Amino acid sequence: MRLSATFEHLVYKIDSDDTQFPPMTCGLTEEEVARHLQLRASSNSTLMQSSYMGLWTHLRFLELVVVVDHLRFLYYTSNVTVVQREVFDTVNIIGALYYPLEVDVILTGIEIWTERNLVATNNLDQLVEDFSVWKYFHLDARLHYDTAHLFIKKYFGIKLGVAYVRGICHRPFNSGVDVFLGDSLYYFALTVTHELGHNLGMFHDTEECVCGLQWCIMYPRQKMTTRFSNCSYAQYWDNTLTRGLCIHSPPYPGNIFRVQYCGNLVIEEEEECDCGTIRQCVNDPCCLLNCTLKPGATCTFGICCKDCRFMPSGTLCRHQISECDLPEWCNGTFHQCPEDVYLQDGIPCGDEAYCYNGRCNNHDKQCREIFGEDARSASQSCYKEINTQGNRFGHCGITDLIYVKCEAPDILCGRVQCGNVRVIPNLVQHSTVHQLHFNDTTCWGTDYHLGMSIPDIGQVKDGTVCGPEKICIHKKCVNMTHPSRDCQTNETCHMHGVCNNKDHCHCHLGWAPPYCKHAGHGGSLDSGPAPRKHMVLPEARAKLGYLSSLWLIPFTAFVLFCFLVLCKEEKKRGGERRGMLSPLPH
Repeated sequence: MRLSATFEHLVYKIDSDDTQFPPMTCGLTEEEVARHLQLRASSNSTLMQSSYMGLWTHLRFLELVVVVDHLRFLYYTSNVTVVQREVFDTVNIIGALYYPLEVDVILTGIEIWTERNLVATNNLDQLVEDFSVWKYFHLDARLHYDTAHLFIKKYFGIKLGVAYVRGICHRPFNSGVDVFLGDSLYYFALTVTHELGHNLGMFHDTEECVCGLQWCIMYPRQKMTTRFSNCSYAQYWDNTLTRGLCIHSPPYPGNIFRVQYCGNLVIEEEEECDCGTIRQCVNDPCCLLNCTLKPGATCTFGICCKDCRFMPSGTLCRHQISECDLPEWCNGTFHQCPEDVYLQDGIPCGDEAYCYNGRCNNHDKQCREIFGEDARSASQSCYKEINTQGNRFGHCGITDLIYVKCEAPDILCGRVQCGNVRVIPNLVQHSTVHQLHFNDTTCWGTDYHLGMSIPDIGQVKDGTVCGPEKICIHKKCVNMTHPSRDCQTNETCHMHGVCNNKDHCHCHLGWAPPYCKHAGHGGSLDSGPAPRKHMVLPEARAKLGYLSSLWLIPFTAFVLFCFLVLCKEEKKRGGERRGMLSPLPH
């Protein structure tokens, strides 16, 4: 169970298939499937240029919204909590069935029609159309999702559900309707799994489709099973690569639907902490079972929390990772490190580069990161030859599943091309090195395909210089934005600090924010208080230098006096010696 903190499992009694009479079936006919399919193909599409081998390991994220109709709400005596629990259990079963396909089914919202049904009809095909229109105007603005399904307690003969084929990611067709008449949760979860399969591009199984069981999930009539067929796998992958791009990216954590309660390990409204179950709370040194802090504790987690107490003010909590980054320190009253801040975009850095989003990027550096220290950026002819091809090795992005050829001004902003490569690197899985040799020039680069949650190391990074006063932004070579005039190092920060991305001064050691005008310990309004170090501040250093020079005057006079005395004594002794050596009178 996804929502269980202790990994509980639910066990359901499954009735025999033979008890269903007449046999229940999916509402989609062959004619309806044909009507849903409006396919587009291109020889330049990502599908035509990608291999199926090894791509089953790509995790997809299906964000699902569930709408429960009024009759289903009444069926559970108008108990919202029970209805929510039923939805959770259903989604957990669906997630288990999709697990072999590497699809993570994530519930991002529940809407229960507690007063009346907002769409109603006696025709199932018409109902899915009406629901699609309703959610397009009333649901899309409120919730983020890849597909939405209506759970309905209404009899439509032998039809159990209907959904748009290949509707995933394409509003308003990313929807379906699922009939739930009784209490058999597993059978209903099979229905929803089947209809979601249609959204993902799966058709009904035919005789040649196999899964190792007598029946597979996409069989037209509902049968007890747990597996998708080989046909379903191929159809799902084909659609995911060409049309289902929205399920490639993991959901934003704030979009995931969760029931708020003390004991779920999530700190929610009015909770000071949450240690989970009774057993977990017994071993927690900071948090009580009722989600309040133990006496003497001020925090339970965070970079700036240690042994249930806030770390001292000035404790370094985030290091400076590049010349365009800035450090942050704990403030002594909060468990988290301050927001990450960095130098203003456009400040010069490195070798004729500019800071952008806290990084100092250039083609040479990116090539060294991929191919080793000897590598460098290739000649401009490599960029022109490869990035204007518009394929997976050289392009300036993907639009409508088509690789976009780089225009002449943007060739340095597509795929990075490298030269002087001595060793082929051992890259992480799913990254491919390619080589092109033409006109006595060798170009090296990398390939990257969709569906990965790892960074694309071969895409030229934003902020990389692509010409005089120009940088790459979103695969385009654009005019560089100069640093904001709201904060300037020489004026605002009095030459004793630098401007950060919030247009505030980050002062050097020895100067105090906000304007680095007076003595202090450095830092900014955003960085947290810098540590108090044993140091000589600029004013004190000047005074100390002046005072230290005063004692040199009497010391020098004393040395000079001693020198003169010694000289006089030496002269006197020399005269006496001459007198002793004079000849005796005759």
